Amino acid sequence: MTKNSLISVISNEKKEENKGSVEFQVFRFTNKIRRLTSHLELHKKDYSSQRGLRKILGKRQRLLAYLSNKNRVRYKELINQLNIRELKTR
Repeated sequence: MTKNSLISVISNEKKEENKGSVEFQVFRFTNKIRRLTSHLELHKKDYSSQRGLRKILGKRQRLLAYLSNKNRVRYKELINQLNIRELKTR
């Protein structure tokens, strides 16, 4: 329940900001990922949802890579706010 309350607080803050910003897009993808993950725990053989989850994960990863290259401080803040892991460095 704490994750949902955190997400709702963040979403209220983000509604006032630019919806095209990288942070907002990553936030939306994170919500979708969490929803699909809980769905797939119940429906293990839903391969369409698995494919959709992989696509969304890739999009979020590309956005996070872009943000980490452009502004490391905003990237770190977003990672901490959403409670997700950092990108792997090559």
